[in-house]
Amino acid sequence: MDRQLYGREAVLEAHGLAARLTGLTPYSFARTEYEHGDDPPVTVFTGGRGMGKTALLKQLRNAYRGGTPLALLDCAHIEPPLDHGPGWTPLTGALAELAVQLSPKVHAAKAVQFPRLSLGLAAVAAISWSQEDDERARRDLQRLGPVLATVDEAKGAATTWVSKVLAKLAATAAGTTAPLAGLLAEATVETVLEEVFGRYQRKSETWYGTYRNAGGNGKIGLHQLAVDFEQGGRRRAEAEGFLVGALVEDLRRAYTGLAHRGTRRGRPLLLLDNAHVPLGRRLIEPVLRDRNDGRRDQLVVVAASRDRDHEGLRRATRLRLPEVAHRAPCPRGTDITSGILAVKLTPLSAAHTRDAFDRYDPAGRTPAELPGAVHRLTGGRPLGVVLLGRAAGEAPARERGRLTPAALLDLTVELREDAPAAPVADTLLAALMPELRPDAPAVLAAAHDEESARLLARTRLRAQSVDGDPALLVRDALRADGWSTGPERFVADPLLRALLLHRLRFHDGDRPAYAAWRAVYETLHRHYGPDPTPHRLQQELALGRTEEAVTRLAARFPEPDVRGWLDRLRFITAAPYPREQHRSGPDPRRALALGEDPGGPPPDGLDADGVALHLCVRRLLHAVWLLTDPLALPDDGVVDKLAHELRQLSGRHLTGHSALWDAATRWPRDIRAWRALSVPPGPGDGA
Repeated sequence: MDRQLYGREAVLEAHGLAARLTGLTPYSFARTEYEHGDDPPVTVFTGGRGMGKTALLKQLRNAYRGGTPLALLDCAHIEPPLDHGPGWTPLTGALAELAVQLSPKVHAAKAVQFPRLSLGLAAVAAISWSQEDDERARRDLQRLGPVLATVDEAKGAATTWVSKVLAKLAATAAGTTAPLAGLLAEATVETVLEEVFGRYQRKSETWYGTYRNAGGNGKIGLHQLAVDFEQGGRRRAEAEGFLVGALVEDLRRAYTGLAHRGTRRGRPLLLLDNAHVPLGRRLIEPVLRDRNDGRRDQLVVVAASRDRDHEGLRRATRLRLPEVAHRAPCPRGTDITSGILAVKLTPLSAAHTRDAFDRYDPAGRTPAELPGAVHRLTGGRPLGVVLLGRAAGEAPARERGRLTPAALLDLTVELREDAPAAPVADTLLAALMPELRPDAPAVLAAAHDEESARLLARTRLRAQSVDGDPALLVRDALRADGWSTGPERFVADPLLRALLLHRLRFHDGDRPAYAAWRAVYETLHRHYGPDPTPHRLQQELALGRTEEAVTRLAARFPEPDVRGWLDRLRFITAAPYPREQHRSGPDPRRALALGEDPGGPPPDGLDADGVALHLCVRRLLHAVWLLTDPLALPDDGVVDKLAHELRQLSGRHLTGHSALWDAATRWPRDIRAWRALSVPPGPGDGA
């Protein structure tokens, strides 16, 4: 079943990028013009975790399945067969899998055969085989069956050729003790040619005459290929690159041979997920190198890379997704990587997020502001938008009208009909950090910077310090996975940080103690003490204590630097709210912001003006804390109250009234536009 890919129309529309590369429209397979003639670029979609790269490749597979030969391969998950010989590598395994996927019949065209690739894989399968380990040799050879079946389905699927190969290998290796890669390869290939290949297909052997030192003789080329493969290092890399060329050549012959010319529509499609890993580069670089040398092929390669700054993209043409909807120029230079078109996947727009929620909640029973809040939290990351939209649609009817982003994280979502519903927060976190255990990152997500992260690592993660500083290990792991760490937030991405803090607070299930949460923030609180700095006051809020922050802000209010005061207020209220899970009813901060809950008594010793100022700052602090919380919804009543309190403060200040008055206008506008609060420009003293 196809997924709705919001904002990806630039690729999948009738005249979108995929159609212009393949020469076929999606689903209908109508012919369309090629944009790049006989020299299509390798297209690489770039984006971080959850940006929809895998979903887009799967949608391309669904859109072109049955219309043109295609294959989808995850370069990060090539499983080695049990007890394989040295002739198997991730690349040879990948090539075999690709050939099998590319071979079936498609619309108005016969199956694709892979005789050249089959011979190359057969040549390297027998390296290091010995008579003492003939059972492993049998298994290695049997694994070639699916690839040989692309040449002759009946003969390749049978096992008689395996026995004959083994007999010939035994005769060849008789009287020897050392591996003879070249001789064994010759014997293997010779038997395969005799037992599986037809008369016309046997001619494919001559293609290996172009291999190093072959001098035009295919048998010598295959012999040398096996020797180089066994040698390892640079020689093996050359051999593997030639095997990639064999796959591409077989596809080219299927499209350009006399028997096929004009009978096939469009071009074959090779989809490579996680192409930033070494295997992806080893599959793509030989194609780029041959094209750079002037050889043309019929293959459309579309890959996905989490690393936009990968060395393999150094001279790529870089465009953003919307820019390729109608045209995608990719001028070729002298560097082979100039043959790459790197397309950055952009976040979903707010409109796309609303569309996603409308799809899962067509009756509109969730709060009208919920899609905007989810868009702010996720930054338009498709994985987060779709999963949270799905959770909203599956929420019990009685709860939908009270949903917030925080409440969505507390829900469960049914991902598969044959599996129980899964927790939303855990599911999202596992998808965004599949290769990193979340325990240590959850602790460090509370940190502001590397210094405070290392402090938390020393005090809260001592058991995990055997392999080095846990903070630096987590930092490097996050960066390697495409996440940024910054000077203001150790975990910079709002969605990932929210999920990690959700885990920190609720994973132990120890309400109302929340021991892990409290221990982490008390540690930071001590680290920033004893002076009431904004960092220390932020930890106070995370621990549920607001009065010291209110008192300090009120005390500093008369100072001339009003812009600095507003900045301090913004920074302090960026603290995560220590909320209760599955809590019904309005957010407690709302009543405090509106003055419906007066809170505790003001400090002793204040005169009437001091008490009024203290209460005003208290209401303002809770209003800003609530309205800027990425896990909460905006509240029009609180927004109006925020503006009112700022105007009241403007009338109280002797010199900075203009900056406060401007904030009363700007901040409500920022909140309703889902923007970060902006400090009004002007002199530092606010005059």
